[in-house]
Amino acid sequence: MGKDFRPRLKGNKKKAFENLTKDERRILVIGDLHEPFCLEGYLKFCKETYANYNCNQVVFIGDVIDAHYSSYHEISNEAMGCADELDLAIKKLSRWYKAFPNADVTLGNHDRIIIRKAQTSNIPSKWIKEFSEVLETPKWNFVTDVYYDNVRYVHGDKSGKPHMAAKRDMISTVSGHYHTDMAVNWLFGKTRAIFSMATGCGINSKSYAMGYMQGGKKEAIGVGVVFGGKVAFNVKMEL
Repeated sequence: MGKDFRPRLKGNKKKAFENLTKDERRILVIGDLHEPFCLEGYLKFCKETYANYNCNQVVFIGDVIDAHYSSYHEISNEAMGCADELDLAIKKLSRWYKAFPNADVTLGNHDRIIIRKAQTSNIPSKWIKEFSEVLETPKWNFVTDVYYDNVRYVHGDKSGKPHMAAKRDMISTVSGHYHTDMAVNWLFGKTRAIFSMATGCGINSKSYAMGYMQGGKKEAIGVGVVFGGKVAFNVKMEL
């Protein structure tokens, strides 16, 4: 065969190709990372899922860092110091930034820990750097929530579980935060249907920072995919 050979698609293969290449937004929704305590292999899985479904946009659903050193809960006596953890988180996030340099990041409760403590200490916001500057991710868009194709993307710690939030606010809602949840549910009204999605996560539950999960429910490792605001599904990571 010559190097210019192009296979001819027909039937279902042609329809599948047309579906994955039509002009629409195809969003990969990446679950909580909690860097530097993300599960090894989760980045590779996200890159493969992005390619497999021909995605063209990325939303990180929040808690991209853990900030265990500054937690409001008990800090592990095995924990590294604050500077060391932040430096390692930045180093590990650099791999995500290289893979997905243009992305929205909905701010999670762990992302906001330092901001909350600054407010507790009455530090004016002018003294606080932007997330993108601290984490060395200049193109990432850090937001409370973001809307595409009539779908809301939000971390979930304030809005509540996605099914409850979607029903309450009557808008399709995608969120993370709840590490053991991964599902899509639909609500049908007389004139329209909306969905809720729990994305799953990418955490390493065996790390000391996730000690509060050990002995409890198993974490759901996976991502969400949304096509044009109309098709939504989860993809689980094989462990």
